[in-house]
Amino acid sequence: MDILKKINEGLVASMKSRADELKVSTLRMMKSSIKNAEIAKRGKGELTEEDILGVLSSMVKQRKESVEQYSKANRNDLAEKENKEISIIQAYLPEQLSAEEVDEIIKSTIREAGITGMKDMGRLMKELMPKIKGKADGKQVSQRVKETLEKTG
Repeated sequence: MDILKKINEGLVASMKSRADELKVSTLRMMKSSIKNAEIAKRGKGELTEEDILGVLSSMVKQRKESVEQYSKANRNDLAEKENKEISIIQAYLPEQLSAEEVDEIIKSTIREAGITGMKDMGRLMKELMPKIKGKADGKQVSQRVKETLEKTG
């Protein structure tokens, strides 16, 4: 549980410094979300690093959607707060893949799985997501997959 350990250490350090209340509250939310995922999984084993990455990735996704909504409503103050939370959460996620790296992973997965066209998109996404979980935005990956499959088939 490397990520959870880093979150705990970051929380302790932030609480001691008393410099950034937003960071403290965001780290607490992260721990809480992870704990809720543990409770939901109770009896089915412990959370893996991949499970924790999934929790953090969904937190980022939720905040991105909130930023979009706040921006439409001209609530830039709230959008800015959400963007700060995103950057705090992303500090605990693996480095994000570039568009070129995502494209290469998509192409290699298409070759490995023998994908022939749009009809196989679901199967491709099922094969692809474990490889990129926490390293790329699923919505953007889905868009790239559609574009790639439209070109090939």
